Amino acid sequence: MCKVNVSSEIGTLEAVILHSPGQEVEKMIPENVERALYSDILNLSVAKEEYQQFKDILDLHCKTYEVKELLSKILNQSRVKENLLSKICESENVPELKEYLSSLECDEIARQLIEGVDIKRNSLTKYLSNERYSLRPLHNFIFTRDASISLYNKVLIGKMANNVRERESVIMNAIFKYHPDFGVERHNPIAQNTEKDIQSVKIEGGDVLIVSENVLVIGTGVRTSTQGIDFIVDAIKKDRKEPFHILVQELPDTPESFIHLDMVFTLLDKDSCMVYEPLILSHDRYRTIHITIANGEVLSIENEPNLLKALQKQGFDFKPITCGGSDKWNQEREQWHSGANFLALAPGIIIGYDRNIHTIEELNKNGFSVIAAKDIINKKVSFPTEKSVITIAGAELARGGGGARCMSMPVKRKTVDL
Repeated sequence: MCKVNVSSEIGTLEAVILHSPGQEVEKMIPENVERALYSDILNLSVAKEEYQQFKDILDLHCKTYEVKELLSKILNQSRVKENLLSKICESENVPELKEYLSSLECDEIARQLIEGVDIKRNSLTKYLSNERYSLRPLHNFIFTRDASISLYNKVLIGKMANNVRERESVIMNAIFKYHPDFGVERHNPIAQNTEKDIQSVKIEGGDVLIVSENVLVIGTGVRTSTQGIDFIVDAIKKDRKEPFHILVQELPDTPESFIHLDMVFTLLDKDSCMVYEPLILSHDRYRTIHITIANGEVLSIENEPNLLKALQKQGFDFKPITCGGSDKWNQEREQWHSGANFLALAPGIIIGYDRNIHTIEELNKNGFSVIAAKDIINKKVSFPTEKSVITIAGAELARGGGGARCMSMPVKRKTVDL
């Protein structure tokens, strides 16, 4: 059994949940690409090759779980299958699909719940419908970071900002509730929120960064609302008596590359972080807000000069490494393609896209050895044990709007002393 335990962004990664891209990526057309939350249509064959590099590196380093396999496993439990299909079909207004899906083998149910269920044009309404699917494909499930968040020894279920992603949260909640490898306690906004205005609660994992046992950093913008952060505050209040600090960073609504905090800020090592400098260090329009919790209540809410200074007050002196280097145009260009989005495999050992050459050069200047993932996979070099950035191909994947941190949902990390 994998005991969920994530108390930092950089502790040595021991287990992670992934979703290798499948036909759901191929099922986008220009007409629905915006609804699917993409900016462009991806070439699946190229995206799969690039993703395989990412997965191969993680397989060499830690235990990896695949969403589709986890889902198929829990569907073998008849009660779980009944409840999950009822919930999905009712919430997406396709009750007639339940009998059809129930008749399939578990692997096939899992596939169709992710890749979509073709519409059967057996009525005039369906015959005339412009829709191709009764259950739409989950185009974004490759970004497993968002629908569930490991929060210390529990899991926070995402309350997605867009309806097209709600099924992801339903699936991840069921996995963490019923899969024999987990069975962990969950904070679930939909199940626990008794307020009428549940629609205002939005939480996605790309906005939630764990700094330490008593410090969280959370972004608020188009994907995570202030009401969503209030839900997290309430959960922390119930769990913790000792002082706890939540640093909230406001994010712009545009451009779309700013959708999550981890697109402009990620932790790399005990003493360094990656930043998109124009927003994290230079912009005075978007506030940094410090929430202090102790003894089950909010003690104070106050503004801070910026995120790094707020972290310094908590004892974390992270040196900022700038996405894109010193040139403003390069900063903007590389941030657009997830240049600030890195996943730490261990303190100082990180993984990200090779296409962001100025960002990689900046890391190298700051003591990170640059190692191509393909050289590790082909055994030309050993897996790094010291400060390094492992670079993966990302010409196609980056066009999906996320990087290595977005594409991974850690469930277990070793504790690290910061």
